[in-house]
Amino acid sequence: MKALVATALLAGATLAAPTTAQAPQPVDRNILHVQVILDSLGFGPGVLDGKGGQSLTAALKGFQEAKGLPRTGKPDAATLRALYPYRAKRPTARFVLTREALAGPYINPLPKDYGEQAKLPTIGYATPMEKLAEMFHTQPAVLIALNSPTTRLKVGDAITVPNALPASRDYDPKLPDHWRQTLNMLNVDATQPVADHIVVDKSDSVLRVLDKDDRLIAQFSATMGSKYDPLPLGTWKINGADYNPKFHYNPALFWDAKKGDEKEMLPPGPNGPVGVVWLDLSKEHYGIHGTPHPELIGRTESHGCIRLTNWDAARLAQMVKPGTKAVFQA
Repeated sequence: MKALVATALLAGATLAAPTTAQAPQPVDRNILHVQVILDSLGFGPGVLDGKGGQSLTAALKGFQEAKGLPRTGKPDAATLRALYPYRAKRPTARFVLTREALAGPYINPLPKDYGEQAKLPTIGYATPMEKLAEMFHTQPAVLIALNSPTTRLKVGDAITVPNALPASRDYDPKLPDHWRQTLNMLNVDATQPVADHIVVDKSDSVLRVLDKDDRLIAQFSATMGSKYDPLPLGTWKINGADYNPKFHYNPALFWDAKKGDEKEMLPPGPNGPVGVVWLDLSKEHYGIHGTPHPELIGRTESHGCIRLTNWDAARLAQMVKPGTKAVFQA
């Protein structure tokens, strides 16, 4: 095993990698502003990157439905008027780098073999840049675009980030300490609406959160199933949540398992196969969980489970409870 497990703060590192060949694309602050507001309201637009795309379109449709507007999926005049009261949530914020924000451990490179991964203490981020990007619901390229390439990752220095900062960090003291730390790291707001039931809709690749009056109160883009492991249609229940879970790899359950693979217990970590949380379903072997690849949500396939960005999965975990109904439909 040659993976590097580091805890150094990399005080001399800069936002731009030395091998960067092209200048980063500028971030459209108007689009970013719409994304940031939607993200803060619980209509997840995916990665906060100042670009349009299917996740932003889905988020706009969800917001429009919640506000009783035509579901155009576009930031049209009526939608912008509905977003206007939330304009105080600016598109970017200045974040002072802390020792905690830059601390590892970092695993770089991450072994591809599950047997080697099982030997690690955690499946953490590869670099401080990757961690910072996930903290602010974005990608490293966006942080580079928002800052000078020579900006140093040093404790006490400030960087510009998408404004994913929450309004409240007053997390339930009954939650495990490690989970409250994860919620804080991912900038998940402590105040969330209460779900009566959720609906996973394969037709538009979203997970919808509804109240007891069947009103849409939150929505997240999701990856769900594949031709080998289709989404299990029907009505299920959420049994409970496993925070910062280990992952039991059983090759018998994976159509793409490699010959010779053995059962392995992988350590917890945000870059593990199920990310930071597993919401167990009454359908055996199925759950709703996070991912190490937020940019691929809704664009790839899963092994039948429902996959969200780590920050959306963590947010959903605060909305549901054991017994919450989960409807999966085509």
